[in-house]
Amino acid sequence: MSMRAFADLLDRLSLTASRNTKLALMAGYLAETPDPDRGWALAALTGALSFDAAKPGFIRKAAEARMDPVLFRWSYDYVGDLAETVALVWEARPGANRQPQLSEVIDALTSASRSEVQALIETWLDALDPTGRWALLKLMTGALRVGVSARLAKQALAQMGGVEVGEIEEVWHGLHAPYEDLFAWLEGRSDRPSAASPGRFRPVMLAQAIDEAVDFPRLDPAAYLAEWKWDGIRIQAVSEGGVRRLYSRTGDDISRSFPDVVQALDFEGAIDGELLVVRDGALASFGDLQQRLNRKTVDARLLQSHPAAIRAYDLLAEGAEDLRTLPFVARRARLEAFVARLGPGRIDLSPLQPFATWEALAALRLAPPEGDAQLAEGVMLKRADSIYEAGRPKGPWFKWKRDPHLIDAVLMYAQRGHGKRSSFYSDYTFGVWTTDALGQRTLTPVGKAYFGFTDDELKEIDKFVRDNTVERFGPVRAVRAEPGFGLVLEVAFEGLQRSTRHKSGVAMRFPRIHRLRWDKPPGEADELATLQRLLD
Repeated sequence: MSMRAFADLLDRLSLTASRNTKLALMAGYLAETPDPDRGWALAALTGALSFDAAKPGFIRKAAEARMDPVLFRWSYDYVGDLAETVALVWEARPGANRQPQLSEVIDALTSASRSEVQALIETWLDALDPTGRWALLKLMTGALRVGVSARLAKQALAQMGGVEVGEIEEVWHGLHAPYEDLFAWLEGRSDRPSAASPGRFRPVMLAQAIDEAVDFPRLDPAAYLAEWKWDGIRIQAVSEGGVRRLYSRTGDDISRSFPDVVQALDFEGAIDGELLVVRDGALASFGDLQQRLNRKTVDARLLQSHPAAIRAYDLLAEGAEDLRTLPFVARRARLEAFVARLGPGRIDLSPLQPFATWEALAALRLAPPEGDAQLAEGVMLKRADSIYEAGRPKGPWFKWKRDPHLIDAVLMYAQRGHGKRSSFYSDYTFGVWTTDALGQRTLTPVGKAYFGFTDDELKEIDKFVRDNTVERFGPVRAVRAEPGFGLVLEVAFEGLQRSTRHKSGVAMRFPRIHRLRWDKPPGEADELATLQRLLD
């Protein structure tokens, strides 16, 4: 099958925000497309493809060879997306009339040298229409940005085959693209692939956000256990048959970023827990952990200055025994003995927090004791008799996060987004006021946000940016922001930390636009001193 079907799929996925529509589109494509093309498409959607010889620089070089380089750079600046720009401006040469197959493109890119890639790019772009060019370039750069996560793609597989997504996640890490054995099982042509591969990922159990007004009156506090919701990232640490792996909550293998933790997995089993930075027994902020995330390699200096560790709160397997069907209290008892046998090191236990009433737990949540608990995001509630089941079942587990902080900030800069937002200014830098020794007030940037607003609000902000741009810095637009004129954004954020990388000296955790304050004069927005008091 040619690239056309894959291009149509990506195009339609990028144009819909509906989760159910995305699932139906992917399930239909996977059911109708023959092997191996559908397997390669699945690998692209789940982020399992990368091509070392295909670099964005080659794409820019090819485009600038076909048109005036200055005009191309202007076009790229306006559109804001490399693949979309090249797809629209490419001047095809006559003579190419056969569109490549998806599997043909994959095979060529996998085996091609860097010197061969330039010619391949030009040949394929000549043969494809704009939508096909866009899909090809997205595939090559690994930046699909069509609103599909790896888990959503697996859910489409489950929908296609009429199975639970957890069954697919159980076998996923023993499979390899183009997944012909997986499709054979889903279509009833063979048995399910083996889930017994050492070091495999177990589908995670997630918690529901609690509704205090609805849930607490109907829940019995005696039926639940509580522990802190740690401010790190959810991980699964697996060590089986000599295979040691560290997974994110979505099943991504992050072992290469944390060799110090992987080396410490001196056991046989699978632990569910939180990945944190811990120095001399004290928990560090999430900002310190961010220094370790998404790195392909970690140098010795960073390993020493930002030592990572696991705070364990569940035991999924011990030796060859699967513990997930045991009640939580039984798994917890096994976990406590398991961690005790490991001794001091990079794995410790997430302690339970005793409480008798919901009122007592609320007081604990609002005023945690000194120590690590001060950095917790809130509390977790786990029903004592709950088994460990994949997904987000209603009732067994709840998360009760602390209320977010709110400040009023002023929009200072804007930049175009990507994908379906590439035509809108949707990435915003906001600031708060500082006052110098002479009493002069100026805005200081304190954060960036790109979500938290509706499509209608996005259009309103975009128009405001275009109508009130005062300076241009490449793709960035400086927006008019004065005490008497500008746009005030009510910003919500989960936490705050000191930062030497930011001029303001502070960095926000998970900032998002909470409300647009068209009614509020910018001069009434918050001062930097307000954030500094929150830090203290």
